[in-house]
Amino acid sequence: MKSIRELKDSLRLQYKTVRMRMTADEKTEYDKQILSRLTNLHQYKNASVILTYVSKNPEVDTLHLIAQALADHKRVAVPKCVGEHTIDFYFIKSMDDLEVSTFGVQEPIVERCRKIKDYRNCFCIVPGMSFDTDGYRLGYGKGYYDRFLAGFTGATVGLCYSKCVRWSLPKGFYDKPVDILVTEKYFRKCSSRHENEE
Repeated sequence: MKSIRELKDSLRLQYKTVRMRMTADEKTEYDKQILSRLTNLHQYKNASVILTYVSKNPEVDTLHLIAQALADHKRVAVPKCVGEHTIDFYFIKSMDDLEVSTFGVQEPIVERCRKIKDYRNCFCIVPGMSFDTDGYRLGYGKGYYDRFLAGFTGATVGLCYSKCVRWSLPKGFYDKPVDILVTEKYFRKCSSRHENEE
């Protein structure tokens, strides 16, 4: 019998392959539909701060999300890997505030960005290789977001291509589901934690 770690590694390879097999046109269209659904959520509209990862291929695109959020006069903060499996978020004003850093991901240039200290009224966009219908995610195996989300009390959303959604994923004691799952086909409420926030 496979361990949870072995099973997760196998699933990561499976869903990485699914994403890599999408054509450029498919991915562009799916990303556009996901962005439209995301920005129509009341959690997005009401949030003053958007916390988001900076995507790289073949992840669900967030570069257009960052541009849209800034155009919507929202404050945007992106993660910087610090220490052992820890991330801090820094406000950015444009893509010029980013540089390629850990794992080839674009991260904030800390000398020109301010670290976020107050996470109230933040809406967090959570990355994942796959999500299940209950909002649990298959991450990249490094644990950065798991540690951050353990202490984050704001609303969270997972972005995922519908081909990468499963009925159920293996999960551990500390895994925390997102509140909302958004794909190119639908959005799904996975938690009622922030249901009454308008």
